[in-house]
Amino acid sequence: MSKRHNAIFDDLLRDMDDPAPAAEKGGTRFLKRSNALADSGTREEKVLRWVDPASCVMWERHNRAYDLLNETNCRELIDSIRAQGQQEFPAIVRRRSGEGAEYEVICGARRHFAISWLRANNYPQFRYLVEVRDLTDEEAFRLADIENRDRADLSDYERARDYARALDLYYGGKQKAMAARLEVSEAWLSRYLYLARLPEVVVRAWPQITDLKELHARTLRPLLSDAGDRVLAEATAIAAEQDRGRAGQGASVPVPRVLARLKAATAPAAKVAAPSAKLRVRERGREVTLQFDRDIDEPTLRAELDRFLAERFG
Repeated sequence: MSKRHNAIFDDLLRDMDDPAPAAEKGGTRFLKRSNALADSGTREEKVLRWVDPASCVMWERHNRAYDLLNETNCRELIDSIRAQGQQEFPAIVRRRSGEGAEYEVICGARRHFAISWLRANNYPQFRYLVEVRDLTDEEAFRLADIENRDRADLSDYERARDYARALDLYYGGKQKAMAARLEVSEAWLSRYLYLARLPEVVVRAWPQITDLKELHARTLRPLLSDAGDRVLAEATAIAAEQDRGRAGQGASVPVPRVLARLKAATAPAAKVAAPSAKLRVRERGREVTLQFDRDIDEPTLRAELDRFLAERFG
């Protein structure tokens, strides 16, 4: 995490209420001394708990698509936890009210998956390390964003969807206020919000949502503006191919090919004119191509060219 994001993270934590008491059963004392507190000798205590991952569910507004996590894309984390003998960094959770799971996960979906996978695959001794916090929804959103903003394993589209939801939920639809709260530029936030608002059929044209990047949205923006109907029609055709690929009924369309096809869809349809059967004229945009049979004789070709020039320029 960058120094700037560390600073944001620390500011956010200082704004939050004190965590659960250290005497909570099963808790482990964790002391954090900040510069501001050091002068008075005051200690800020946090409580970490080892819990069964089954006692936790993802926060419904979590910014990661948990259903896309699997053994393959979590392999490195699984192997690291197994080698260390335990989870090293706690997930951040808050208590749930009502029946069912005791906690909801704000940050730590991949750690939750990794521990759950290990317990289900002959390592029942592993437990999920969590830090219980008292957070509002807006604080939970900002905390999750700060933790994941620099992580390559959270896709641009997942992050963009999270921003789009948060804009209305926490900031009254005011993009400027949200950008200030997140300490990002309005232009940066605007690009992610545009990504989140791409038509559904365009999103489905990608092999997976995790393949869809903010840079792709910048490429698509002028295409959708200039030739939206043609782009959407081609996206619909690609999405059908991707659906067949996901169902094991064919190969998926790779991202470079998706982009190439969507760009090609914006080209105007070729216009074909034929002054005669011997000389064919094809127009595409600003280009004109003349075609004729290889065995045509010179006098005939000259006559056909004269005919073409006369009709074209009068």
